Amino acid sequence: MILACKNITKSYGTDIILNQVSFHVNEREKAAIVGINGAGKSTLLKIIMGELPADEGEVILAKDATIGYLAQHQELSSESTIYDEMLTVKADVIRLEENIRSLEQQMKEADGEELTRLLNTYTRLTHEFEHQNGYAYKSEVAGILKGLGFTQEEFSKPITTLSGGQKTRVALGKLLLSTPDLILLDEPTNHLDMESIAWLENFLVNYQGAVVVVAHDRYFLDKVVTKVVELEGSKAVMYEGNYTAFAQKKEAQRETVLRHYFNQQREIKRQEEVIAKLRSFNREKSIKRAESREKMLEKVERIEKPAEINSRMDIRLEPHVISGNDVLTVRGLSKAFGTNRLFEDISFEIKREEKVAIIGNNGTGKTTLLKIINGLEPADAGEIRLGTRVRIGYYDQEHQVLDPKKTIFEEIQDEYPHMNDTAIRNTLAAFLFTNDDVFKLIGSISGGERGRVSLAKLMLSEANLLILDEPTNHLDITSKEILENAIRSYTGTVLYVSHDRYFINRTATRILDLTAHSLVNYIGNYDYYLEKKADVERAQLGIGTAPDGTALLQAADRNVRNLRISQSAGSAQGMIWSVAKPQAQSEGKLMWQQQKEEQARIRKHQNDLKKLENEIQSLEARNQEIDEELTREEVFTDPSRLMELNQEKQKTEARLEELMEKWEEMAEQDS
Repeated sequence: MILACKNITKSYGTDIILNQVSFHVNEREKAAIVGINGAGKSTLLKIIMGELPADEGEVILAKDATIGYLAQHQELSSESTIYDEMLTVKADVIRLEENIRSLEQQMKEADGEELTRLLNTYTRLTHEFEHQNGYAYKSEVAGILKGLGFTQEEFSKPITTLSGGQKTRVALGKLLLSTPDLILLDEPTNHLDMESIAWLENFLVNYQGAVVVVAHDRYFLDKVVTKVVELEGSKAVMYEGNYTAFAQKKEAQRETVLRHYFNQQREIKRQEEVIAKLRSFNREKSIKRAESREKMLEKVERIEKPAEINSRMDIRLEPHVISGNDVLTVRGLSKAFGTNRLFEDISFEIKREEKVAIIGNNGTGKTTLLKIINGLEPADAGEIRLGTRVRIGYYDQEHQVLDPKKTIFEEIQDEYPHMNDTAIRNTLAAFLFTNDDVFKLIGSISGGERGRVSLAKLMLSEANLLILDEPTNHLDITSKEILENAIRSYTGTVLYVSHDRYFINRTATRILDLTAHSLVNYIGNYDYYLEKKADVERAQLGIGTAPDGTALLQAADRNVRNLRISQSAGSAQGMIWSVAKPQAQSEGKLMWQQQKEEQARIRKHQNDLKKLENEIQSLEARNQEIDEELTREEVFTDPSRLMELNQEKQKTEARLEELMEKWEEMAEQDS
């Protein structure tokens, strides 16, 4: 075990962020910390690093273990180039190399005992240099920088000229190069393109040390981690497996607890009904039995109902106007900024109800392409044609359509005045804004919350073509799942740019890969793209690149069409499973028969119970009549009549006792 957190507690004022959080990480283990925004994930990492004090609990690190930490935001300030900044991690190796070179010069002029001494030192230092992988440190630096998306030409860029995202990548590179025993990473994929994320996945999977990562990239977590620590309601629960395994186990656990909760609630309600019925009999014994049951009920440990999962809400927002089948046609589109050519002579079509993802490395022009389609950026050449009745709704990364002075509720209300308060609240609840959250000012909420407000507005719009630029940025996993469900059920058309592979996998029906200044078409989700990408690239290499890129695109399109036919043919083989249908029908018929029998049993049980209650009420009424008769003078002065009534009362009491015991037994039975 390399790390253990024991009963970590942290509060800010009256807000308890972490409460008795405990988990451990073994050597070489890859673990994820997940939870909604505000759950305390980054706070926990800072406590582990000693940057924040815990109110209670302790963090235990293995003896002599080294630890490295990548925070979400980096403030790298250096006059060095990217490459030289990376070399600072290898300062010890570089000094060692300099000493070895110095010794080589000294040995040229030494002899006798001095030469022997220098040789011994030289042997020791070269052994140490080799042990520290000194002969490969330069290629190691270059490999990490290229893996993180820096080109050879960018190695000489000064740190002072870099963007925040580039500085974070340099900081990540330095951390990976230092190879600590334990790496803590807070959202490491935020500033990486798909190729760099895939490289980082492979690096971490094969890393010899342990890794603890906070990330919202579920595809990344599936590839890398073998343990998940979930922070929810200030508590921590540990799950073995990757993110998908965690999600499945959590859902199964929730269903189990929910089932037990509802079973207990039914039992409590039934016991309360039995108690009320016993009291209604208004007999000393029945009242005592009711009191006894009440005491037993008070001792029952109540199961807490699991919190509602907002991501399960079924958002079905339909466009007000149905577009024609041909939604968007792009022909011969080109765009460059000076000498930087983004794309040239690209063409594609989008049909109604398609969900199309545009992917590609950073800087290939994906966002620019969306802006051109939306009329926010001019094209150098080409034609964009919208189909009949097409209305565009655009989501940008900066959320410029929101008014920071309005509340969340006002933002929706002012845009859609026809909606009543309940409809607005229901919509906002679907995007995780409940109770007083809806009255927060736009200017005071986080980037992720603004993203959710923008998405809510967009989904309510009359648009039937949604154009989304990185819609999952700053969203936590729950919010991403809400958006996924909304897009999957949306009957309009969606065109979006995203680096979120899990999101693409769940929502895309087609992928356009913007690469080498052209678009390559894949008819399927992200897994299908990965499966067929190598085939398409081989087809490209077999044909070569035409000067305008057209032949390459057409060849790729032919290849993908062939692959699609092949895929469809493979899918057709699934038809053989239709032979199982009669068995399914037979099982369905059996289940229907069992349900009918169970319903008949329940009806009989309820009828028998009702008969008992009627007989009890009848005997109680007769008992009351006897008591009234016994008070009459003509009765209590008539010994024979008095004896007759007393005997009847004894029989009635005995029968009542027998019936009430039987009623209690039947009431205990599962009905």
